[in-house]
Amino acid sequence: MSRPCRSVLYIPGSKERALEKACTLPCDAIIFDLEDAVAPDEKAHARDLLARALRDFDYGGRLRIVRINGFDTEWGRADAAAMSTAIAGGARIDAVLVPKVNRAADLDTVAALLPGADLWAMMETAAGMLNAAEIAAHPRLKGMVMGTNDLARELNSRFRADRLPMQAGLGLCLLAAKAHGKLIIDGVYNAFKDEEGLWAECHQGRDMGFDGKTLIHPAQLAVANTAFAPSEAEIDLARRQIAAYQAAVAEGRGVAVLDGRIVENLHVATARATLARAEAIAALAD
Repeated sequence: MSRPCRSVLYIPGSKERALEKACTLPCDAIIFDLEDAVAPDEKAHARDLLARALRDFDYGGRLRIVRINGFDTEWGRADAAAMSTAIAGGARIDAVLVPKVNRAADLDTVAALLPGADLWAMMETAAGMLNAAEIAAHPRLKGMVMGTNDLARELNSRFRADRLPMQAGLGLCLLAAKAHGKLIIDGVYNAFKDEEGLWAECHQGRDMGFDGKTLIHPAQLAVANTAFAPSEAEIDLARRQIAAYQAAVAEGRGVAVLDGRIVENLHVATARATLARAEAIAALAD
């Protein structure tokens, strides 16, 4: 949970140039995609290419997540088996992302073929929203990723800048992830040239409590990295809250007052988490 995941970039597993370029991009995590970004006749090639890339390329401190195809397709089980073999052969894979998770039992099937590997879940169906709590409670699950495009298709909802049609599903998954201590990453913003729209959606996601945002283009990285990091003002406030509370405790008081607002121990806990997040982000840049 303390590891930054501000920017989570999708990279097609079939594009060797993109796989190599990703080594230099300022993203916190990479989703190496074998599913939607790879054409059916490229699936086997992408599987082999990605296994070699994860063994031979240096992705530094970036979290490495592989999205496999679903087990309801002809490629899913082969993807899982190939990633298990790749891990055994020295490839570093931090997690396997399972598409269209409808219930916790969907993760059991994948877990059986990937012993020891952490799992993430794509939350992109109506059934997944309704079963978010049981999915988040799965012992092998470490993170959840919102698949808002697929969810919109299933809901037959229209695009709105405020994402009102998505709020019920987003909220259910957020509650489930936070209740069970799992990372949760917001869905993609499709208009990668619309920086203003991306800013708005990133800030909305951060305000809601998401840990970061999935991205479809490197041009979106700077916005997400800034939006999901503590601002200088937030860092300054966190430090002052801690200092004010410590001074109050030293004087025998249980609460402090700072800038006309009460500061209690719960605010101090949040302030310490803010500083820890800022330090973790700074460490990624070193």
